[in-house]
Amino acid sequence: MVLKVFFPSCCCSADSGLLIGRWIPEQNSAVILAVVHFPFIPFQVKQYLSEVQKVSQVEIVVLGTWCNNKQEKEESLGKFLDDLGTIFSHEPWLQLSKEKGSKFWTCHTLSRQAGTPQEDQIILIYYDQRKAMLSQLHPPEMSLDNQPGVIPAPDASKLAAVFDTVARSEVLFLTDRYDDGPLKLSHWQSEGVEASIIVELAKQASVPVCMLLTLLLSLVSGLCRSRIFKFWPLSFIWSKLSTCEQVGYRLEHLKFVFSNQKAENQNQLMRKANIFVSLLLDVALGIMLLSWLYRKNRIGQLADALIPVADHVAQELQDLLQWLMGVPAGLKMNRALDQVLGRFFLYHIHLWISYIHLLSPFIEMILWYVGLSACLGLTVVLSILSDIIALLTFHIYCFYVYGARLYCLKIYGLSSLWRLFRGKKWNVLRQRVDSCSYDLDQLFIGTLLFTILLFLLPTTALYYLVFTLLRLLVVIVQGLIHFLVDLIDSLPLYSIGLRLCRSYRLAAGVKFRVLEQEAGRPLRLLMQINPLSYGSVVQTYRLPTYSCYPKDSWGSLCKKLFFGELIYPWKQKGDKQD
Repeated sequence: MVLKVFFPSCCCSADSGLLIGRWIPEQNSAVILAVVHFPFIPFQVKQYLSEVQKVSQVEIVVLGTWCNNKQEKEESLGKFLDDLGTIFSHEPWLQLSKEKGSKFWTCHTLSRQAGTPQEDQIILIYYDQRKAMLSQLHPPEMSLDNQPGVIPAPDASKLAAVFDTVARSEVLFLTDRYDDGPLKLSHWQSEGVEASIIVELAKQASVPVCMLLTLLLSLVSGLCRSRIFKFWPLSFIWSKLSTCEQVGYRLEHLKFVFSNQKAENQNQLMRKANIFVSLLLDVALGIMLLSWLYRKNRIGQLADALIPVADHVAQELQDLLQWLMGVPAGLKMNRALDQVLGRFFLYHIHLWISYIHLLSPFIEMILWYVGLSACLGLTVVLSILSDIIALLTFHIYCFYVYGARLYCLKIYGLSSLWRLFRGKKWNVLRQRVDSCSYDLDQLFIGTLLFTILLFLLPTTALYYLVFTLLRLLVVIVQGLIHFLVDLIDSLPLYSIGLRLCRSYRLAAGVKFRVLEQEAGRPLRLLMQINPLSYGSVVQTYRLPTYSCYPKDSWGSLCKKLFFGELIYPWKQKGDKQD
């Protein structure tokens, strides 16, 4: 029978004493957590272990004895170490010792019933106690390095039991050599508990700060949920503008980070940390943008450049419409319809230019206040930029809607009249095409309408094609902006930084490297942690985001474009994507 003993590498040079840890009978494994040094009173050891069990909810017992060198055991401590097996009732009883002046170890197990050493095959596994306690095992991503000297790791559930034992026994590691208690222990923090004055001060200061921020966020959330925002048109604007959506999303993040509730598990703690780092990065980038905008009067320069750019775009659109009203690319269009559509769109451009020049005295002030919103974060500025682009290109969207509706009307009219020629009609109740008989007058009127729509279709289709391409250009620009917003919102920066600096914290599995393998001696292995890959880190800890636009497949998008269905410019409220 194979007996696995997980021994902390930090205790290899510890003085002789008792081995305390957890026995896992399902796996026939012993997880050593610490060494209790001589001198000690057995009653005090039992009392201390019972207190640790109440706090950690881990069954920690005395598993055996540890002797730093074999010579010492034979001469001075042999009788005392053998008698300890009768005081602490555990089956089997481990006797682990290190030979003096040698790298070899010996490990035996004693049975209380037989009173003699058992002939079990023993595997001694060294593990880094600090890394095992701080790391989080991700069983689905377990991997194995196929290298010489590396043997496969056990099942994920077996590894999880070892990691969970070390992580839940944190209270055991709070005792160091400088404590005045009756027991002296060796573990990874026996030389002094790891702590930071800055971290402790931050913990003390975070409580009142979180309470104050929670109160402020509650007031802001209550104001946003007030009745005034539920009436039209405020409710419509709140649901369509990207800025309102992003501000509401960040408010949810702030309430989650600064809530008084403690994280229930490691995943929730990682999510809080990722959101907090994302907020810090967002605000830092926003402040950098703010300092750049208000340096050397760049706000005034942008305002002065906006009107000439708008005039240039309007002039280009007017030239495009003049080209469409002529003979575009040698195509012969229906002149009457061409002139009507061209003059209609030219009038809209004239209205848009008048609207821009009417706002020109206030543009610098508007940009000045928009620049101040950078204090809320770069994502808020990008959302405002997307809304500004939507407002400045509203005339292009109107052209696209007019052309799409007219084109869609003709497409569906032609398809309906084509069914009339074939003696068919669309059954609205049963949602299918049924046979139908038409009289001569209906066929004659249908033929005239079909001919008119068919000969007017190229002119309408050309206008629809041109304005659809312009609309898609605006959608692509807004899509890139929203992609940057979602990237900042969803990227797990804390997890990526943890993978970069302390890769053992995110464990995909373990690998075992052979240290010693000789006949008659226990097999000695070194357990090393395999870190999670960067792609798996992003996939596992990626934060949920809101989609910029309704997610359509390429086939669905092409179908919408062919039949003249609208591509909406705003985000659909509630389309939450993980």
